[in-house]
Amino acid sequence: MTQTPVLVVGGGAAGMMAALAARQAGAQVTLLEPNEKLGRKLYITGKGRCNLTNNTTAEGVLNHVPRNGRFLYSAVTKFPPAAVMEYFEDLGVPLKTERGGRVFPCSDKAADVIDALFFALKREKVIIQRGRAKDLVLEEGAVTGVTLEDGSVLSAGAVILATGGVSYPATGSTGDGYRLAQQAGHKIVPPRASLVPLVEEGDTCGKMQGLSLKNVTLTLRSRKKKKVVFQEQGEMLFTHFGISGPLVLSASAHGDWEKELYTAVIDLKPALDEAKLEARILRDIGQSPNKAFHNFLEGLAPRLMIPVLGERAEIPLDLPVNAMTRAQRRRLIETMKHFTIPLAGTRPVKEAIITAGGVKTGEIDPGTMMSKKAAGLFLAGEVIDVDAYTGGFNLQIAWCTGRAAGESAARYVEETKL
Repeated sequence: MTQTPVLVVGGGAAGMMAALAARQAGAQVTLLEPNEKLGRKLYITGKGRCNLTNNTTAEGVLNHVPRNGRFLYSAVTKFPPAAVMEYFEDLGVPLKTERGGRVFPCSDKAADVIDALFFALKREKVIIQRGRAKDLVLEEGAVTGVTLEDGSVLSAGAVILATGGVSYPATGSTGDGYRLAQQAGHKIVPPRASLVPLVEEGDTCGKMQGLSLKNVTLTLRSRKKKKVVFQEQGEMLFTHFGISGPLVLSASAHGDWEKELYTAVIDLKPALDEAKLEARILRDIGQSPNKAFHNFLEGLAPRLMIPVLGERAEIPLDLPVNAMTRAQRRRLIETMKHFTIPLAGTRPVKEAIITAGGVKTGEIDPGTMMSKKAAGLFLAGEVIDVDAYTGGFNLQIAWCTGRAAGESAARYVEETKL
C-alpha cells in the first residue's frame, strides 16, 4: 500500500491545477493519470491553440455559464481570469487576447501551456503516477484512498476527482469520475453533449459538405415556442451530417435537445437588410442582364451553395437574370436572409468538446469543492455539473475549481493531521 497526503485523480487541466495548488499550499501530492502524457484534451482545445481563459471579469465568466453559475461564484472570484493570466505568464507562457476576449498563448501552441504545467509539477516535486482508479476506499464515511485496476491500494488523506466528463473518450475522458463519485453517494445529472456539432433533418447540408461560411449570422429558434435561443455572427461549416464550426458549437450549448426541436436560420448577408440586398441585386442585373442565374449568383454566394439557393428560390440555374420575375427575386432574397435548416439534434456526446451534466452541484461545498457526501473527497472541473459557452470559459472553470479543490484538500489534510 502506497500512501500520499493528497491524491489527485486525473491529469487534465483541473487535475494539474489542483495538484499544483495543493503542493503550493504545503501538501505532498500524487497525481494519478492513466494516459502516458498529461493534458491530452488540452492539445485539441482552441483548434490546438488552447483558448485558456477569457479576458473578462469574474462576473463576465458567470454570465457565460448557462447552468449552476452561482455554484462557481466563490471559486471564480478567488481565481478570476486576470489571476489565471498572471499565473500562466509567471509560468513562462506569454499570452495574447483575441476577438471576443479569447486568451491564447502568443505561440498559438497548446503544447506550450501543457509543458509549462508539466515542468511546474516537476519543479514542485509532485509525484506523477500512471494508473487508473477503479474504486474509492471508504472508511466510516470518509474517503481514504483508491484501489487501482491492478488491485493495489493508494492510500490518501484527501482525494480530488478531476477525471473530466465523457466527451472525446480517446483523451481519457471515459466517465470514471461519475462512477467513483456514485460510490461515495453522489447523484449524477445524466451527461449530455454541449459545444457539439448539430445534425440536420434531410440532406441539404450534405450537398454543401466542406463549405465554410464567414461573417454570417446564425439564429437558433425553437420550433414549438418559436423562441430565439441563440443569435450570433461568425463562422460555420457544412458537413455530411449537418453543421459545425464555432457558431454552431456555441449555439448547441443554448438548446434543450432532449425536450425541444430547433431550426437553424442563416443570414448570408447580415450587413445588408432586405431592401439593400434587393438594390444590390437589381444593380448587378442592370450591369449583366444576360448572365445565367448560376453565373450571376457567384458574386453573391459561395459556389457550392448556388444549386441549393436556386432550388429553394425556385429559379432555374440557366435562367437569364433579366428574365427573373419579381416573385423569384423576392424568394431569392428571403432564402439568402433566412436560409433554414431543420435540426434533428446533436452529434453523440463523445464528439462534444464539453460534457454537460455530472456530479450535482448541491452535493458539493462551493467554497472548498469538498463533497457533502464523504469527508476527504474533493471534485474539480468537468466531472461537476457545470459547463459554459465557448470562448475560454470552460477552461477557466477547470482552473478555478482545480485551484479551490487543491488548496482545500491541503488544508483538510493539515487540519485532520493525516
